Amino acid sequence: MNLRTVGIRFGLEALYFTGAWKVFGPLSSGIGTIFTLHHVRPARADAFKPNALLEIEPAFLETLIEYLRYKKVDMVSLAEAKRRLREQDYMKRFVCFTLDDGYRDNLEFAYPIFKKHGVPAALFIATSFADRLGLLWWIALERAIAATDRVVLEVDGKSRFFDCANAGAKQNAYEQIYWWLRGLSDERELRRIVTDLCERYGVDPLSPCKELCMDWKEIGQLASDPLITIGAHSVNHTMLKKWDADAVKQELVQSASVIENTLGKKPVDFAYPVGDKTSADARDFALASEAGYELALTTRPGPIFPEHREHMTALPRVSLNGNFQAIRYVDVLRSGVPFSLGTNFRRLDVA
Repeated sequence: MNLRTVGIRFGLEALYFTGAWKVFGPLSSGIGTIFTLHHVRPARADAFKPNALLEIEPAFLETLIEYLRYKKVDMVSLAEAKRRLREQDYMKRFVCFTLDDGYRDNLEFAYPIFKKHGVPAALFIATSFADRLGLLWWIALERAIAATDRVVLEVDGKSRFFDCANAGAKQNAYEQIYWWLRGLSDERELRRIVTDLCERYGVDPLSPCKELCMDWKEIGQLASDPLITIGAHSVNHTMLKKWDADAVKQELVQSASVIENTLGKKPVDFAYPVGDKTSADARDFALASEAGYELALTTRPGPIFPEHREHMTALPRVSLNGNFQAIRYVDVLRSGVPFSLGTNFRRLDVA
């Protein structure tokens, strides 16, 4: 566990056990929360798991649903959340569950839980993943580092050597390389570097897509259930802010078209890949609206407020993070206090 994770956990614990989340919650909790999930599957035994934050266990998901039902929290579809915003129906706070990328474990482990409890969920599909052509570069990078004891990489024109001899060293190397890659202005260069690393260390860069993502038949199985909404997540899972407007329009329009042609229904909801401030901004929010999406989700953290009614393609979400699988943490996050304290209780972050 890195120092950042330790610091966040300490902050969540402090807010919970001091009761600050209850004191300030009425000012910061808004009218609802949209949760972000990725993988739902049993915990892996691997010592090196740099993407563990993207994984929650099925038992935690089921416990959370049971807890929310006990607390009489409305668990609603995105369509119902949109209705409440449009019609200014703020009588009762809600929760929505969304799952990004289209992993097979969503079908194997998450869907049976949603079905059992009658809870709706939205899945956002990157169409190249379903086509078995997508580069899940963050997982490909993990596998390349896992396959070697040392990585040699040219960083800013200089050769750098990263020790990968044990799990701790691999974790450090991953974090340094990952955030350097995320800082590159050209995502094509990021993808080239990761592909080159994979080839150098004997890893198929497309293997994560082939092994981990659902195909269209599996997605269609989920889409046939009224509990499940299928939304678009671009074609290539690109960080839209790093691309020109024409490329962004193509990702927005083509992903919806592929889903419509394959499943027979055009998606009206979109989730921005990665979705933070470095990956989607006001230009992309406007382009999503122009492309016909009724709602689009970022990963900028926070609850939904009535003011978001005027910014339906820039909605925040709250991550169900694999490093914080405890109900008390979810209570604190749903209160909105951790996000509001850093923004002087500003409700909107849509620029």
